[in-house]
Amino acid sequence: MIKVFRQSSIRIDDGNMVLYFDPYKIEEEYRDADYIFITHEHYDHYDTTSIKKLLKDNTKLIVPECLKDIDFPKIVVKPNSTYNLGNLSFDTICSYNTNKNYHPKEKGYVGYLVNLNNKTYYIMGDTDVTLESLKVKSDYLFIPIGGTFTMNIDEAVDYVKKVKPLKIIPIHYGSIVGDITLGEEFKNKLSDYDVEVLIKEEKENDKY
Repeated sequence: MIKVFRQSSIRIDDGNMVLYFDPYKIEEEYRDADYIFITHEHYDHYDTTSIKKLLKDNTKLIVPECLKDIDFPKIVVKPNSTYNLGNLSFDTICSYNTNKNYHPKEKGYVGYLVNLNNKTYYIMGDTDVTLESLKVKSDYLFIPIGGTFTMNIDEAVDYVKKVKPLKIIPIHYGSIVGDITLGEEFKNKLSDYDVEVLIKEEKENDKY
């Protein structure tokens, strides 16, 4: 089951493992995270209050090098690398802006391509369309569409048509930047394309 909270906050539960990505303004005390992935240090992606609500005794926190000095026990990762953690494997994809300066490439921010039950989940992080991202093939694509800090809707649509994922979940809109109606607009722009777009019907806490 996939659940999207505010902004780019994602929960994936395959029945055996629970993964979170960039938890932000989490309201419930879940205490069930096997892994928590952080893409970069901005407040809407690295939220310590939310992280504490997800931790259990053996939770593993996975962070890029910009967060190597945090107090949480963590695994520090670099862009464009492959990691195997026994029961989970994933690749890190360099995540950055190409026409704005909010997320410079040299910061080493990452997206994650996670392999889970023979399916791949690409959580892009805060990024524009990059040469690295164009090489990624995934079953589930979590793509930012809000513009300003990331790619906008038209750029996201063009990217989708190039990489051809099976299912798409737009993120990074409806909260800090980008009206909640952007999800429906994005879906409509792909209506003539053979892909399933899953969007939020409310502002937060939606299941797919």
